[in-house]
Amino acid sequence: MHRLLLAEEVPSTARKRGVALSIVEATKTEELDTAFASAAAQRADAMIVFGDILTIRQAPRVVGLAAEYHLPAIYFFRQFADGGLVVYGPDIADLFRRAGGYVDKILKGTKPADLPVEQPTKFELVINMKTAKALDLTVPPLVTRSCRGDRIEMVFAAMHESDFGPWLTSALRAAMSASQR
Repeated sequence: MHRLLLAEEVPSTARKRGVALSIVEATKTEELDTAFASAAAQRADAMIVFGDILTIRQAPRVVGLAAEYHLPAIYFFRQFADGGLVVYGPDIADLFRRAGGYVDKILKGTKPADLPVEQPTKFELVINMKTAKALDLTVPPLVTRSCRGDRIEMVFAAMHESDFGPWLTSALRAAMSASQR
């Protein structure tokens, strides 16, 4: 699914917003250093790290490389919150809880093919303030009001994209705007 997003949704959104997008990819552990060096050489302002099996297994290394190359990055899963700048993605615990409802229906005789495919309804946004500071990034006061310790953590229900998309885009742009670059 993440490759599909990378291949279609992200470039499309970047074009609509007038953002130049360079794609760097690592498919093996040995390629991670090269991918981050390539992004830095292309003078990337930030990175979106998709949560595939490689990046999940190598999460501490991926976060370390982002820090080493001074690249603000957004990740999809909470395990990147320790050291990663921004995590934004579905609440995995909520997905597992909701999966129990599917299991219950199947055990009661519903055919799996008759069950609707559901999308996540709860999302997490985590901003690591230590990482923001290390990257010389300014997080707006409106966002920092939710700060507890070294992190800003928010869990919220999904909204219609037309309501949510512009807010998140502007909030993340503001959160990742460098005060000194």
